[in-house]
Amino acid sequence: MKLTPDRVDAEYEWVRTRAPTIIPIINDTRQRLGTLFETEVDSVSEAVYKREVDTVFADGEVAVNVAGYVGLLRELDVEDDYPGFIVDEILGRELASTIAGGQPLALLAQATFHFADVHTHGTEGENAGVDDLDAALAAGFQTRLPGWDWREAESPFSV
Repeated sequence: MKLTPDRVDAEYEWVRTRAPTIIPIINDTRQRLGTLFETEVDSVSEAVYKREVDTVFADGEVAVNVAGYVGLLRELDVEDDYPGFIVDEILGRELASTIAGGQPLALLAQATFHFADVHTHGTEGENAGVDDLDAALAAGFQTRLPGWDWREAESPFSV
């Protein structure tokens, strides 16, 4: 894979146009997690998702890495899928982490990736990495976006 500014731009456009697929995964993940943690979590709209994609890709150092993970997962396919599940899990986890930003959100996004991945399934004929890509985009963006009360309140650990 060769990453150029044009390739990063192409992956950026692909991630933006994937909104109709990613937003339902984000909102489903938030609803499921909200139920588990007995809290209400705001849903995400297409406009909010696309604005955050713009923010992520505006940082060139982050953009080139996100584009690399996206490109790899889009192209990744393993015959009979199962033997290759480790590589798509690693790439998905790292993509979610990169989108979310630094710690502690990076680790939270990695955990959320695995949660979202269990509920995300590709369509017949899609490369094996695409469903992991969708779960990773959903996990990374849902983690960095507002809507969780614990993120919006002042931390009791702030000094």
